[in-house]
Formats: sequence, structure tokens, C-alpha cells
Amino acid sequence: MRILFVLEHFHPYIGGAERLFWELSTALARQGHQVGVVTTRFREGLPREETLSGVRVYRVDCYNRYFFSFASLPAIRRLLREYDLVHTASYNAALPAWLAARLAGKPVIVTFHEAWGGLWWRLPFANFLQRLAFFCWELLLLRLPFERFVAVSDYTRQELIRQGVAEKKVMRIYNGLDYREFERYPHEPPAFFTYTYFGRLGMSKGLDLLLPAARQMALAHPESRLKLILPTYPKGMYRWVMKRAAVLGLDAHIQLLHNLPKEQLMEEVSRSSCVVIPSYSEGFCFVAAEAVALGVPVVSSQRGALEEVVSGRYTGMAGMSAEALAHALDEAYKGNWQEKPQRRFSLASSVEAYISLYREVNPRAGV
Repeated sequence: MRILFVLEHFHPYIGGAERLFWELSTALARQGHQVGVVTTRFREGLPREETLSGVRVYRVDCYNRYFFSFASLPAIRRLLREYDLVHTASYNAALPAWLAARLAGKPVIVTFHEAWGGLWWRLPFANFLQRLAFFCWELLLLRLPFERFVAVSDYTRQELIRQGVAEKKVMRIYNGLDYREFERYPHEPPAFFTYTYFGRLGMSKGLDLLLPAARQMALAHPESRLKLILPTYPKGMYRWVMKRAAVLGLDAHIQLLHNLPKEQLMEEVSRSSCVVIPSYSEGFCFVAAEAVALGVPVVSSQRGALEEVVSGRYTGMAGMSAEALAHALDEAYKGNWQEKPQRRFSLASSVEAYISLYREVNPRAGV
């Protein structure tokens, strides 16, 4: 089978969506499928073309994910001669992928990580025009006639149907993890309470709540620490985090780490008292699933799919405010956890579900 992925970001970009497609594409390549990826060349120094773990990566020369919606179309059309079907994702890659596939007469499916709907109007870090643009763009994508819409959780599936996608076109395929990766990282919490945030920088991630909550923790429990494991991009968001932390006087409270190799990242997370996820919404959340796999307790907003994915020891926020997060962190500090049986999301099951879907939408493509 020959699958072309069209994605606004791909490895080595950091994020849950990027993790999904890295795991999926490399697993498909290991099984002998021909796999290509069209994506952004999001930083200088990245090759325009290279093969990574059997996956052929083609990078379009634009650093901005929004320009990718238009700049990628010629490359997708050219490469589609070599592939049987297209797999894309929300948001910026979906329109050019759908258009190129239609022009080439190839089937196209889309994975929706989240469908925010009215949430666009309540998120921080965006003005009215930006919110309007994002809202309308999402509405457009939901109306495009993809062969299938894949939701990465039951929560996202329900949201897609609620927002007008035909139920028969929507299927849920959970993101998958290879749990063997986590076996050599036992949970070893430090002597002093350390709560860790790791993952990408985004408007929905609750960083506007985390930093003032960290200020309250620093005052109530001076020996505690916030471990921030962040990329340095997008630059605007990163600068905001650094400036806000300085204004709140958190320099001594925060341990800051960047762009860690996977092994070092897992070591840092496993040496945390807990992981904190104050997101306004999550379509799945690899951060939660990985923390659970490592046996690290989770403090989260329980919004979106977090209630579905978080298991083991956890505590939830009573509302979306810095005060509610600080209270949840204080409960974690005291060891007051709730608990439910650990839930696992198998990478092998996820890959097999996608292969079955590919065969369904293009039975002539072979195996």
C-alpha cells in the first residue's frame, strides 16, 4: 500500500499530533508499506527531503503553518502520482490535501484531533479576528466531503457528529503507544514536590493558568518546584511564557528544560511527583497517556478527552482558573489522589485500525 501523509508539522516538531503520525508512519514503513510525508520546513537546517526510519519526508519551504495551506498544493499534486491515497489531519494541511486528492482522483481521509466549535471564542492568546478565522476555517473543514473522519477519542467523535459530520463517516481510532518504551523508567519522585509540564506551546494548553498557580504554590510551599519542559517555538508563545514567569517572580521556582531526546524526557518525567495538564480541551493527549504509562500521577483539568484518557492516580481541577489549579496542586502535594484502573492504548491496535480503514476506502490499493 502507498500512503501519502499531508501534515502541517511532522517529526522533529514536538506535539501530540506529530507523535501520532510519527508512530503511525514508521510502523507502516516497518510493515513494508510505501510511506511519504509532505510537511513544513518549519526551521532552518532541516533537509528539504530525507528518509527517516523508512518514511520519505518532503518539506515545503515555508516556516509558517498557515502558508502551508496554499504553498503545499504543487508538491502534493506532484507526489500523488506515486501514492494510492492521502491521509491528512486538522487543521492547515486538510484543505490542500483534500483538493489535491480530488484533482488526482485519489481517496482522502482526515484525522481530527479536536473540534473546538464555540471554544475558539473562549481561548486566550487570540484576538477577535483570529478567533473568527479559526472558527470559520474549522467549519469549512467539517463540511469537506472526506471519505472518512477519524476521531482520536470518543469525546472527539461525539464533537464531530454534534458539529454536523454524518455519523456514518466518523470512526474512532485511539492514538497508540508502544508500552515497551516505558518499562525501563520506574517512577522515582524527588524528595521535594515537583510538578512537571511537558509538551508543545499552544493557546489551549492552560499556560495562562499554570504560571499564576505556580506563584501560589511557590508562596504556600517554597520548596516545591515546577519543571517546565518546553520547545522554544512558536517564538511568540515562548517569549510570553518567559516574560510572564519573570513578572510573577518564578525564576527560582521553575526548572526549565528544552528539546530533550526521548530517553531524557522520559527520565525527567519519571522523576516528577506528578504531571500537570491544565488544558482547556484535549482531543486525546499523549502527555496524559505517557504519564499514566510511566506510573506518574496526573493533575489535570479533566476537560475534553482527559477524563477518558487519564487513569491511575489523578486529581482534577474544579474549574478553569488559576485558583482551581493551585487547589488541585495543593491536593497533589498532600497526596490526596483519586484512583481508577490504568487504561492502555495500544500502538499495534491503532496501526491495524488505520490499515483496515485504508483498505476500506481504497480496496484496489492492495495490502
